[in-house]
Amino acid sequence: MRWEELDQEPCSLARALSVVGDRWTLVVLRDCFLGVRRFDDFETRLGITRHVLADRLKKLVEAGVLEKRPYQERPRREEYRLTDKGLDLYPVILSLVHWGDRHMPGEHGPPVRHRHRHCGAQMRGVLVCSECGEPLHARDVTVEANPEMDDVRLPVRRAQEQQGG
Repeated sequence: MRWEELDQEPCSLARALSVVGDRWTLVVLRDCFLGVRRFDDFETRLGITRHVLADRLKKLVEAGVLEKRPYQERPRREEYRLTDKGLDLYPVILSLVHWGDRHMPGEHGPPVRHRHRHCGAQMRGVLVCSECGEPLHARDVTVEANPEMDDVRLPVRRAQEQQGG
């Protein structure tokens, strides 16, 4: 796989990485979920060069993850807002945050806590089955090829299991 051709791969993860998988993009998105909207605020918070930040924001806008909205007319200034497509990335960001909290906490523990507005409890995100609501873990899921697709590369282990190896 060539990095610049990830969006052409028959793999959903590869196509997703073509949008969010480069350096800085996920922390830009993290800040979007924290309410940062303006270029200068991203630049100040992240310590990122203007060129790199402009490039990442442009790519996220082109991918439909963010949209630019004017907040001032003279001079015209725009801010960046998450689209519905961007908001759908929240479980990804939350999962990565909680992975970091568990496996790479700071000296005093996680830097932020998440509280569910509905019930008021401090919480952590849990991936659940869309059909039965049970929490999902890697060993609980099997993968099968979509019969509509010609080129689906399943992991070697699955192919060996089907051959009885």
